[in-house]
Amino acid sequence: MRWRLVLGVPDEDVRRLLSVARRRRFSRNEVVFHRDDPGDSLHLVVSGRFAVQIMTPLGETATIAIRGPGDSFGEMALVTEGMRRSATVEALEEAETFAVHVDDFNRLRKEHPSVNQVLIGFLAEEVRRQNQLLLEALYIPVERRLLRRLAELSALYASNESVIPLTQEQLAEMAGTSRATVNKVLREEQARRTVELHRGRIVVLDTDELSRGAR
Repeated sequence: MRWRLVLGVPDEDVRRLLSVARRRRFSRNEVVFHRDDPGDSLHLVVSGRFAVQIMTPLGETATIAIRGPGDSFGEMALVTEGMRRSATVEALEEAETFAVHVDDFNRLRKEHPSVNQVLIGFLAEEVRRQNQLLLEALYIPVERRLLRRLAELSALYASNESVIPLTQEQLAEMAGTSRATVNKVLREEQARRTVELHRGRIVVLDTDELSRGAR
């Protein structure tokens, strides 16, 4: 397993990081942590998928991201002392992570300063991702944003034959739009035979064509 968080970090440093990690297993719908919980650990996703959820100003829960194998969450625990969780993370299915406690990570940093490259790698990747999302929100039409999220989810669920077990409401939350818009775009894509719609799930039939429409 190679996580995007540590791409470019020497294998020896990654092994050192995993040497202080604790294997965690989660059941479907089990909450890993709640918003405002102490930010005391980073999670590297080994298997399964997790929903990152926030509370909207209207008091509703919104899914803003899905994390799967090769992804991570809770990284800010490693860079900001006393940090509280800014979101709730819930397992969407049986899942497993390597959890790195902040105290263990700090001890590892003192013993092996080169492990700081893990933090540098995280910061560079996170800044890039946030800038991309900001540019999309400001300049990309909502239809294309939705297609980009679908293409990303298709890759995330590739091991599940690109069957995305999410509702249209969840897709709307991730794309920053309404369910009505999601339904309209999905119907159009179904007519183009890039997706197939079912209750509570979407099957991506042609990821390449979907990606072309998202450009």
